[in-house]
Amino acid sequence: MREIVLDTETTGLDPYADHRLVEIGCIELFNHMPTGRQYHQYINPQRPMPKEAFDVHGLGDDFLKDQPVFAEVVDDFLEFIGDDSHLVIHNAAFDMKFLNAELEWLSKPKIAMDRAIDTVQMARKKFPGSPVSLDALCRRFKIDNSNRTLHGALLDSDLLALVYLELLGGRQHGLSLDSKVTKKVVVDTPRIVGPKENYLEPRPHILSEDELEAHQIYIKKKVSAAIWLKREEI
Repeated sequence: MREIVLDTETTGLDPYADHRLVEIGCIELFNHMPTGRQYHQYINPQRPMPKEAFDVHGLGDDFLKDQPVFAEVVDDFLEFIGDDSHLVIHNAAFDMKFLNAELEWLSKPKIAMDRAIDTVQMARKKFPGSPVSLDALCRRFKIDNSNRTLHGALLDSDLLALVYLELLGGRQHGLSLDSKVTKKVVVDTPRIVGPKENYLEPRPHILSEDELEAHQIYIKKKVSAAIWLKREEI
């Protein structure tokens, strides 16, 4: 099963208030494990970078103005994420809103929301009432995020891939530790198929008189001091 861990960085909070994407980072997973394939792109937002966004991301106007605009990289991005891979995103509504706004402005089909797996919702369900920021989850799962002094899409995707695996149950999830595994182990409940007359109905075991007598002799010899026998005598 192929999944894409995805993160974006932006100039602000709302694409319909003149804010734009400035970075996209993606990591490919197969059966929940990184394959080594990734997509990373800085983007020219075609507008100044607000100071508060610069303080968070460390991306300045001089750097971003030399990057391609989204229209120049959109096809490579869409090719990487594919048509049906699930997208693992922390607070999916935010990133999907920006991605779909950019696609809409280019008259391209939007990404269906049902492709998104929101790790914020997963964490809230697993740890109700606890902090669910990426930093908080890294602390909970003892994932080293010391390099996260600034928000970066690829670094955050890398950390999120580790958090996602822990939210699924850790490295034992799927009974596989091999990142190159090509098949997911599925444990299924056996089911009887075929005509019913081909199978015998289970029946209770019937003890013979000799077996019952041998059992009583064994109890008297071996467990005569048993509590339940004393209770029967009372």
